[in-house]
Amino acid sequence: MLYQITDGTVSAGGVTILSHINFEIRGTEKIAVAGKNGAGKTTLLRLLAGELTLDRDDKRNGPGIVTSRKLTVGMMRQQPFDDPSETVEEELLKGCPKRAGTGQNGSAVFSEWDRERFEYEREYDILFTGFGFSKEDKKKKVSSFSGGEQTKIALIRLLLEKPDILLLDEPTNYLDENHIEWLKRYLIEYENAFILISHDIPFLNSVVNLIYHVENAELTRYVG
Repeated sequence: MLYQITDGTVSAGGVTILSHINFEIRGTEKIAVAGKNGAGKTTLLRLLAGELTLDRDDKRNGPGIVTSRKLTVGMMRQQPFDDPSETVEEELLKGCPKRAGTGQNGSAVFSEWDRERFEYEREYDILFTGFGFSKEDKKKKVSSFSGGEQTKIALIRLLLEKPDILLLDEPTNYLDENHIEWLKRYLIEYENAFILISHDIPFLNSVVNLIYHVENAELTRYVG
């Protein structure tokens, strides 16, 4: 079991949003969270991202949330860029592997670093052009792009991070049909687990293998 919530409740302003829920991620499952607007889908993602905590419950056995190991969890923030005056390349290369150190004679150790950096920059190029940007756009400042384009750049950065659990809240909102198809193919091959909220039913059906439905503050798990 990669991640597990047992008998968890989340409240805000005295209102219960999620009540005594059970949720789990096994291995690299691809999960959709479905339900009406306001049902608590985004609240669940924020809980998984660590932005929210479970209510205290003296009757609950155990801590409520258990993980198999220390996990990385990635989710897009409301304000994705701290400094929009930086170029796209400066922003996206922040996650690029850094040189590990020097050899016994003081020379730089290149082999592993070079390989990881090459793979990172290769995927960076694939993602960047796959979402409709030109290679010349890398040199432009983030602030020069529209809000929708900045959202796509933030999504690229998140995909490059390859967290153990990837959280995507309506990722297709700013994508046209061709780029939705491109993202679908990318997620089908994604190597780690992800949790996805989307109202695009055909898109969901093509990339997930189980669904958690949120209704009346409760979660129901459906395989398939």
